[in-house]
Amino acid sequence: MDMNSVNIEEIVKQVLKGMSSQPAQSAAPVPSYQAPGAIPKTARVAMLTALEKIELQEYPIPELGDGDILVKVEGCGICGTDAHEYKRDPFSLIPVVLGHEGTGEIVKMGSKVKKDSAGKDLHVGDKVVTCMIFKDNPDITMFDLNKQNVGGADVYGLLPDDDKHLNGWFSDYIVIRQGSTVFNVSDLDLDSRILIEPCAVLIHAVERAKTTGILRFNSRVVVQGCGPIGLICIAVLRTMGIENIVAVDGEQKRLDFAREMGAGKTVNFKDHKGIEALSEAVNVAFGGYLADFAFQCTGSPVAHSNIYKFIRNGGGLCELGFFINGGDATINPHFDICSKEITTVGSWVYTLRDYATTFDFLKRAKGIGLPINKLITHKFSLEDINEGFQTNLRMEGLKIAIVNK
Repeated sequence: MDMNSVNIEEIVKQVLKGMSSQPAQSAAPVPSYQAPGAIPKTARVAMLTALEKIELQEYPIPELGDGDILVKVEGCGICGTDAHEYKRDPFSLIPVVLGHEGTGEIVKMGSKVKKDSAGKDLHVGDKVVTCMIFKDNPDITMFDLNKQNVGGADVYGLLPDDDKHLNGWFSDYIVIRQGSTVFNVSDLDLDSRILIEPCAVLIHAVERAKTTGILRFNSRVVVQGCGPIGLICIAVLRTMGIENIVAVDGEQKRLDFAREMGAGKTVNFKDHKGIEALSEAVNVAFGGYLADFAFQCTGSPVAHSNIYKFIRNGGGLCELGFFINGGDATINPHFDICSKEITTVGSWVYTLRDYATTFDFLKRAKGIGLPINKLITHKFSLEDINEGFQTNLRMEGLKIAIVNK
Protein backbone atom coordinates (compact mmCIF):
# COMPACT_ATOMS: atom_id res chain seq x y z
CA MET A 1 0.00 0.00 0.00
CA ASP A 2 1.26 3.49 -0.86
CA MET A 3 1.37 5.20 2.54
CA ASN A 4 1.69 8.61 0.91
CA SER A 5 -1.86 8.28 -0.30
CA VAL A 6 -3.25 7.71 3.18
CA ASN A 7 -4.94 10.63 4.86
CA ILE A 8 -2.82 11.28 7.95
CA GLU A 9 -5.73 12.85 9.76
CA GLU A 10 -7.74 9.64 9.44
CA ILE A 11 -4.84 7.62 10.86
CA VAL A 12 -4.70 9.93 13.88
CA LYS A 13 -8.46 9.63 14.37
CA GLN A 14 -8.30 5.84 14.22
CA VAL A 15 -5.45 5.70 16.73
CA LEU A 16 -7.26 8.03 19.13
CA LYS A 17 -10.47 6.04 18.72
CA GLY A 18 -8.65 2.87 19.64
CA MET A 19 -7.18 4.46 22.75
CA SER A 20 -10.52 5.82 23.95
CA SER A 21 -12.31 2.50 23.47
CA GLN A 22 -10.24 0.65 26.07
CA PRO A 23 -12.13 -0.26 29.26
CA ALA A 24 -12.12 2.59 31.78
CA GLN A 25 -10.50 2.12 35.17
CA SER A 26 -12.28 4.50 37.48
CA ALA A 27 -9.63 4.30 40.19
CA ALA A 28 -6.68 5.03 37.91
CA PRO A 29 -4.90 8.31 38.69
CA VAL A 30 -4.53 10.95 35.98
CA PRO A 31 -0.88 11.17 34.92
CA SER A 32 0.69 14.60 35.28
CA TYR A 33 1.90 14.36 31.68
CA GLN A 34 0.54 12.58 28.66
CA ALA A 35 2.54 11.78 25.56
CA PRO A 36 1.37 13.59 22.41
CA GLY A 37 -1.85 12.05 21.14
CA ALA A 38 -2.51 10.02 24.29
CA ILE A 39 -5.92 10.40 25.91
CA PRO A 40 -6.26 9.28 29.53
CA LYS A 41 -9.19 7.18 30.68
CA THR A 42 -10.16 9.67 33.37
CA ALA A 43 -10.06 13.42 33.87
CA ARG A 44 -10.10 15.77 36.82
CA VAL A 45 -12.69 18.50 37.29
CA ALA A 46 -12.70 21.34 39.80
CA MET A 47 -16.10 20.74 41.40
CA LEU A 48 -17.64 23.51 43.52
CA THR A 49 -19.10 21.40 46.32
CA ALA A 50 -19.94 24.13 48.85
CA LEU A 51 -19.58 27.87 49.22
CA GLU A 52 -15.92 28.82 48.72
CA LYS A 53 -14.92 25.16 48.46
CA ILE A 54 -13.70 23.60 45.22
CA GLU A 55 -12.53 19.98 45.21
CA LEU A 56 -10.68 18.15 42.46
CA GLN A 57 -12.73 15.10 41.50
CA GLU A 58 -11.91 12.44 38.94
CA TYR A 59 -14.32 10.86 36.46
CA PRO A 60 -14.09 8.58 33.42
CA ILE A 61 -13.94 10.41 30.11
CA PRO A 62 -17.27 9.45 28.50
CA GLU A 63 -17.72 8.03 25.03
CA LEU A 64 -18.36 10.71 22.42
CA GLY A 65 -21.48 10.96 20.32
CA ASP A 66 -21.24 11.57 16.59
CA GLY A 67 -21.57 15.33 17.09
CA ASP A 68 -19.43 15.68 20.22
CA ILE A 69 -15.88 17.02 20.66
CA LEU A 70 -13.33 16.19 23.36
CA VAL A 71 -11.09 19.14 24.22
CA LYS A 72 -7.97 19.13 26.36
CA VAL A 73 -8.25 22.29 28.43
CA GLU A 74 -5.33 24.72 28.27
CA GLY A 75 -6.69 27.61 30.32
CA CYS A 76 -9.74 29.50 31.57
CA GLY A 77 -10.27 32.90 33.13
CA ILE A 78 -12.16 33.47 36.38
CA CYS A 79 -15.18 35.65 35.62
CA GLY A 80 -17.08 37.82 38.05
CA THR A 81 -19.97 35.42 37.55
CA ASP A 82 -17.75 32.54 38.71
CA ALA A 83 -16.82 34.56 41.77
CA HIS A 84 -20.49 35.24 42.58
CA GLU A 85 -21.29 31.54 42.28
CA TYR A 86 -18.22 30.58 44.35
CA LYS A 87 -19.14 32.96 47.17
CA ARG A 88 -22.96 32.96 47.20
CA ASP A 89 -24.36 30.35 44.74
CA PRO A 90 -27.00 32.81 43.44
CA PHE A 91 -27.90 30.40 40.62
CA SER A 92 -28.33 27.38 42.94
CA LEU A 93 -25.95 25.27 40.83
CA ILE A 94 -23.85 23.54 43.52
CA PRO A 95 -22.42 20.99 42.80
CA VAL A 96 -21.05 22.47 39.59
CA VAL A 97 -17.89 22.66 37.50
CA LEU A 98 -17.43 26.35 36.75
CA GLY A 99 -15.41 28.05 34.03
CA HIS A 100 -16.80 29.58 30.82
CA GLU A 101 -13.84 31.71 29.65
CA GLY A 102 -11.98 28.60 28.55
CA THR A 103 -10.00 27.32 25.60
CA GLY A 104 -8.15 24.19 24.63
CA GLU A 105 -7.11 21.74 21.94
CA ILE A 106 -9.33 19.24 20.16
CA VAL A 107 -8.07 15.72 20.86
CA LYS A 108 -11.03 13.73 19.52
CA MET A 109 -14.16 14.42 17.47
CA GLY A 110 -17.36 12.63 16.56
CA SER A 111 -17.76 11.49 12.97
CA LYS A 112 -20.27 14.22 12.14
CA VAL A 113 -18.10 17.13 13.31
CA LYS A 114 -16.65 18.90 10.27
CA LYS A 115 -16.86 22.68 10.74
CA ASP A 116 -17.18 25.25 13.50
CA SER A 117 -20.12 27.63 13.99
CA ALA A 118 -18.67 30.12 11.51
CA GLY A 119 -18.13 27.50 8.79
CA LYS A 120 -14.40 27.05 9.43
CA ASP A 121 -12.96 23.54 9.19
CA LEU A 122 -12.29 21.67 12.43
CA HIS A 123 -9.56 19.08 12.91
CA VAL A 124 -7.87 17.27 15.76
CA GLY A 125 -5.21 19.64 17.07
CA ASP A 126 -7.18 22.83 16.47
CA LYS A 127 -7.56 25.36 19.30
CA VAL A 128 -11.17 26.20 20.12
CA VAL A 129 -13.51 28.18 22.36
CA THR A 130 -17.20 27.69 23.03
CA CYS A 131 -19.94 30.27 23.17
CA MET A 132 -23.49 29.02 23.83
CA ILE A 133 -25.49 25.82 23.75
CA PHE A 134 -28.70 26.40 21.82
CA LYS A 135 -30.02 22.85 21.79
CA ASP A 136 -33.19 22.94 19.67
CA ASN A 137 -33.74 26.69 19.30
CA PRO A 138 -34.04 27.38 15.53
CA ASP A 139 -34.52 31.13 16.07
CA ILE A 140 -30.84 31.71 16.82
CA THR A 141 -28.33 31.56 14.00
CA MET A 142 -24.88 32.93 13.34
CA PHE A 143 -26.33 35.74 11.27
CA ASP A 144 -28.98 37.14 13.62
CA LEU A 145 -27.03 40.19 14.78
CA ASN A 146 -29.12 41.25 17.75
CA LYS A 147 -31.93 38.72 17.69
CA GLN A 148 -31.12 37.07 20.99
CA ASN A 149 -28.25 37.26 23.42
CA VAL A 150 -26.84 34.52 25.60
CA GLY A 151 -29.83 34.79 27.94
CA GLY A 152 -31.72 32.32 25.77
CA ALA A 153 -29.12 29.58 25.96
CA ASP A 154 -26.96 27.46 28.23
CA VAL A 155 -23.26 28.01 28.81
CA TYR A 156 -20.50 25.57 29.70
CA GLY A 157 -19.32 26.31 33.22
CA LEU A 158 -22.84 27.16 34.39
CA LEU A 159 -24.41 23.74 33.81
CA PRO A 160 -25.70 21.58 36.67
CA ASP A 161 -23.63 18.47 37.24
CA ASP A 162 -24.80 15.36 35.37
CA ASP A 163 -23.52 11.93 34.38
CA LYS A 164 -20.90 13.41 32.03
CA HIS A 165 -19.37 15.72 34.68
CA LEU A 166 -16.96 17.34 32.19
CA ASN A 167 -19.22 20.38 31.84
CA GLY A 168 -16.96 23.33 32.70
CA TRP A 169 -13.58 24.65 31.61
CA PHE A 170 -12.04 24.37 35.08
CA SER A 171 -10.96 20.82 34.32
CA ASP A 172 -8.43 18.69 32.45
CA TYR A 173 -10.85 17.89 29.62
CA ILE A 174 -14.28 19.11 28.56
CA VAL A 175 -16.88 17.39 26.38
CA ILE A 176 -18.40 19.79 23.85
CA ARG A 177 -21.80 18.37 23.06
CA GLN A 178 -23.71 18.33 19.80
CA GLY A 179 -25.75 21.51 19.45
CA SER A 180 -23.08 23.72 21.00
CA THR A 181 -21.42 26.65 19.31
CA VAL A 182 -17.67 26.24 18.89
CA PHE A 183 -15.07 28.37 17.11
CA ASN A 184 -11.68 27.51 15.67
CA VAL A 185 -9.28 30.14 17.06
CA SER A 186 -5.98 28.45 16.29
CA ASP A 187 -4.56 31.78 15.03
CA LEU A 188 -4.73 33.36 18.50
CA ASP A 189 -2.28 32.83 21.38
CA LEU A 190 -3.42 31.28 24.67
CA ASP A 191 -3.80 34.53 26.62
CA SER A 192 -5.86 36.09 23.84
CA ARG A 193 -8.08 33.02 23.70
CA ILE A 194 -8.70 33.19 27.45
CA LEU A 195 -9.81 36.82 27.02
CA ILE A 196 -12.27 36.17 24.17
CA GLU A 197 -15.37 35.79 26.35
CA PRO A 198 -15.00 39.00 28.40
CA CYS A 199 -13.98 40.91 25.27
CA ALA A 200 -17.16 39.74 23.54
CA VAL A 201 -19.16 41.41 26.32
CA LEU A 202 -17.66 44.76 25.31
CA ILE A 203 -17.95 44.20 21.59
CA HIS A 204 -21.68 43.70 22.20
CA ALA A 205 -21.90 46.78 24.44
CA VAL A 206 -20.25 49.01 21.86
CA GLU A 207 -22.50 47.61 19.11
CA ARG A 208 -25.49 48.45 21.32
CA ALA A 209 -24.08 51.95 21.89
CA LYS A 210 -23.70 52.50 18.14
CA THR A 211 -27.43 51.95 17.66
CA THR A 212 -28.05 55.32 19.36
CA GLY A 213 -26.33 57.18 16.53
CA ILE A 214 -24.42 59.24 19.12
CA LEU A 215 -21.14 57.31 19.39
CA ARG A 216 -18.79 58.59 16.66
CA PHE A 217 -15.05 58.93 15.95
CA ASN A 218 -14.87 62.37 17.58
CA SER A 219 -17.12 61.59 20.56
CA ARG A 220 -16.06 62.46 24.07
CA VAL A 221 -16.56 59.20 25.98
CA VAL A 222 -16.42 58.54 29.72
CA VAL A 223 -15.90 54.99 30.99
CA GLN A 224 -16.82 54.50 34.63
CA GLY A 225 -15.18 51.50 36.30
CA CYS A 226 -11.72 50.24 35.36
CA GLY A 227 -11.89 46.58 36.23
CA PRO A 228 -11.36 44.13 33.37
CA ILE A 229 -14.70 45.09 31.76
CA GLY A 230 -14.05 48.83 31.82
CA LEU A 231 -10.47 48.43 30.62
CA ILE A 232 -11.55 46.24 27.71
CA CYS A 233 -14.26 48.82 26.92
CA ILE A 234 -11.56 51.46 26.56
CA ALA A 235 -9.55 49.15 24.29
CA VAL A 236 -12.55 48.47 22.04
CA LEU A 237 -13.22 52.20 21.73
CA ARG A 238 -9.60 52.85 20.80
CA THR A 239 -9.63 50.19 18.09
CA MET A 240 -12.65 52.05 16.64
CA GLY A 241 -10.60 55.23 16.42
CA ILE A 242 -12.19 57.02 19.38
CA GLU A 243 -9.43 58.94 21.16
CA ASN A 244 -11.11 61.34 23.59
CA ILE A 245 -11.71 58.93 26.48
CA VAL A 246 -11.85 59.74 30.20
CA ALA A 247 -11.69 56.85 32.70
CA VAL A 248 -13.23 57.10 36.18
CA ASP A 249 -12.30 54.75 39.04
CA GLY A 250 -11.15 54.82 42.67
CA GLU A 251 -7.95 52.77 42.29
CA GLN A 252 -4.95 54.61 40.89
CA LYS A 253 -3.26 51.45 39.55
CA ARG A 254 -6.31 50.69 37.46
CA LEU A 255 -6.47 54.27 36.24
CA ASP A 256 -2.82 54.06 35.22
CA PHE A 257 -3.58 50.91 33.25
CA ALA A 258 -6.57 52.67 31.68
CA ARG A 259 -4.09 55.09 30.12
CA GLU A 260 -2.13 52.17 28.69
CA MET A 261 -5.34 50.83 27.17
CA GLY A 262 -6.12 54.14 25.48
CA ALA A 263 -7.72 56.59 27.94
CA GLY A 264 -6.44 60.12 27.44
CA LYS A 265 -7.38 61.38 30.91
CA THR A 266 -8.38 59.79 34.22
CA VAL A 267 -10.40 60.89 37.24
CA ASN A 268 -10.01 59.27 40.67
CA PHE A 269 -13.37 59.64 42.41
CA LYS A 270 -11.64 59.37 45.80
CA ASP A 271 -10.08 62.78 45.13
CA HIS A 272 -13.48 64.49 44.88
CA LYS A 273 -16.15 64.83 47.56
CA GLY A 274 -19.70 64.66 46.25
CA ILE A 275 -21.20 64.15 42.82
CA GLU A 276 -21.02 67.81 41.85
CA ALA A 277 -17.26 67.93 42.43
CA LEU A 278 -16.82 64.63 40.60
CA SER A 279 -18.89 65.83 37.67
CA GLU A 280 -16.83 69.00 37.48
CA ALA A 281 -13.65 66.91 37.42
CA VAL A 282 -14.97 64.99 34.40
CA ASN A 283 -15.90 68.32 32.79
CA VAL A 284 -12.36 69.63 33.30
CA ALA A 285 -10.83 66.40 31.97
CA PHE A 286 -12.76 66.93 28.72
CA GLY A 287 -11.50 70.52 28.47
CA GLY A 288 -14.67 72.15 29.73
CA TYR A 289 -17.25 69.77 28.25
CA LEU A 290 -19.36 66.89 29.47
CA ALA A 291 -19.30 63.51 27.75
CA ASP A 292 -21.16 62.79 24.54
CA PHE A 293 -21.45 59.17 25.58
CA ALA A 294 -20.88 57.15 28.76
CA PHE A 295 -20.29 53.48 29.57
CA GLN A 296 -21.20 52.38 33.10
CA CYS A 297 -19.14 49.26 33.91
CA THR A 298 -19.09 49.02 37.71
CA GLY A 299 -22.16 47.08 38.85
CA SER A 300 -22.65 49.72 41.56
CA PRO A 301 -26.10 51.34 41.90
CA VAL A 302 -24.47 54.52 43.24
CA ALA A 303 -22.21 54.67 40.20
CA HIS A 304 -25.24 54.32 37.94
CA SER A 305 -26.97 57.19 39.73
CA ASN A 306 -23.89 59.38 39.32
CA ILE A 307 -23.09 58.77 35.67
CA TYR A 308 -25.99 60.83 34.29
CA LYS A 309 -24.25 63.92 35.69
CA PHE A 310 -21.26 63.26 33.41
CA ILE A 311 -23.30 63.34 30.17
CA ARG A 312 -24.20 66.38 28.08
CA ASN A 313 -27.69 67.27 26.90
CA GLY A 314 -28.60 64.95 24.04
CA GLY A 315 -25.88 62.46 25.00
CA GLY A 316 -26.00 58.70 25.35
CA LEU A 317 -25.45 56.01 27.96
CA CYS A 318 -24.75 52.29 27.80
CA GLU A 319 -25.33 50.44 31.09
CA LEU A 320 -23.58 47.06 31.16
CA GLY A 321 -22.34 46.75 34.72
CA PHE A 322 -25.20 44.67 36.11
CA PHE A 323 -24.91 41.03 35.09
CA ILE A 324 -26.96 40.02 38.12
CA ASN A 325 -29.26 41.92 40.47
CA GLY A 326 -27.00 44.48 42.13
CA GLY A 327 -29.73 46.48 43.81
CA ASP A 328 -31.77 49.57 42.98
CA ALA A 329 -30.37 52.89 41.78
CA THR A 330 -31.89 56.29 42.52
CA ILE A 331 -32.17 58.80 39.70
CA ASN A 332 -34.27 61.87 38.97
CA PRO A 333 -36.13 61.09 35.73
CA HIS A 334 -36.67 64.77 34.91
CA PHE A 335 -33.14 66.07 35.47
CA ASP A 336 -31.23 62.92 34.55
CA ILE A 337 -33.16 61.70 31.49
CA CYS A 338 -36.04 63.82 30.24
CA SER A 339 -34.75 67.39 30.32
CA LYS A 340 -31.37 66.26 28.99
CA GLU A 341 -32.95 63.88 26.44
CA ILE A 342 -30.46 61.13 27.25
CA THR A 343 -30.60 58.06 24.98
CA THR A 344 -29.97 54.93 27.03
CA VAL A 345 -29.28 51.34 25.99
CA GLY A 346 -28.72 48.30 28.13
CA SER A 347 -26.25 45.57 27.26
CA TRP A 348 -26.11 42.03 28.61
CA VAL A 349 -23.45 39.52 27.50
CA TYR A 350 -23.36 39.02 23.70
CA THR A 351 -24.69 37.40 20.55
CA LEU A 352 -22.99 34.84 18.34
CA ARG A 353 -21.99 37.50 15.81
CA ASP A 354 -20.33 39.55 18.57
CA TYR A 355 -18.29 36.50 19.53
CA ALA A 356 -16.93 36.14 16.02
CA THR A 357 -16.20 39.88 15.78
CA THR A 358 -14.14 39.62 18.95
CA PHE A 359 -11.47 37.53 17.23
CA ASP A 360 -10.76 40.40 14.85
CA PHE A 361 -10.85 42.95 17.68
CA LEU A 362 -8.11 41.09 19.55
CA LYS A 363 -5.89 41.08 16.47
CA ARG A 364 -6.56 44.77 15.85
CA ALA A 365 -5.87 45.72 19.47
CA LYS A 366 -2.49 44.03 19.33
CA GLY A 367 -1.86 45.60 15.94
CA ILE A 368 -2.10 49.12 17.37
CA GLY A 369 -0.04 48.23 20.42
CA LEU A 370 -2.66 47.90 23.16
CA PRO A 371 -1.39 45.62 25.97
CA ILE A 372 -4.47 43.40 26.04
CA ASN A 373 -2.65 40.36 27.41
CA LYS A 374 -1.48 42.37 30.44
CA LEU A 375 -5.06 42.11 31.69
CA ILE A 376 -4.16 38.60 32.89
CA THR A 377 -2.21 39.44 36.02
CA HIS A 378 -2.29 36.08 37.85
CA LYS A 379 -2.14 32.47 36.68
CA PHE A 380 -2.83 29.45 38.92
CA SER A 381 -2.77 25.73 38.28
CA LEU A 382 -5.93 23.64 38.59
CA GLU A 383 -4.56 22.29 41.89
CA ASP A 384 -4.45 25.87 43.26
CA ILE A 385 -7.85 26.98 41.97
CA ASN A 386 -9.20 27.91 45.43
CA GLU A 387 -6.30 30.33 45.87
CA GLY A 388 -7.09 31.73 42.43
CA PHE A 389 -10.67 32.41 43.47
CA GLN A 390 -9.61 33.95 46.77
CA THR A 391 -7.19 36.21 44.89
CA ASN A 392 -10.11 37.30 42.74
CA LEU A 393 -12.33 37.96 45.76
CA ARG A 394 -9.56 40.07 47.34
CA MET A 395 -9.58 42.14 44.12
CA GLU A 396 -5.87 41.63 43.65
CA GLY A 397 -4.79 42.14 40.08
CA LEU A 398 -7.23 42.18 37.18
CA LYS A 399 -8.01 38.98 35.30
CA ILE A 400 -7.15 35.76 37.18
CA ALA A 401 -6.67 32.66 35.02
CA ILE A 402 -6.39 28.96 35.67
CA VAL A 403 -3.78 27.52 33.30
CA ASN A 404 -3.15 23.80 33.04
CA LYS A 405 0.35 22.42 33.08
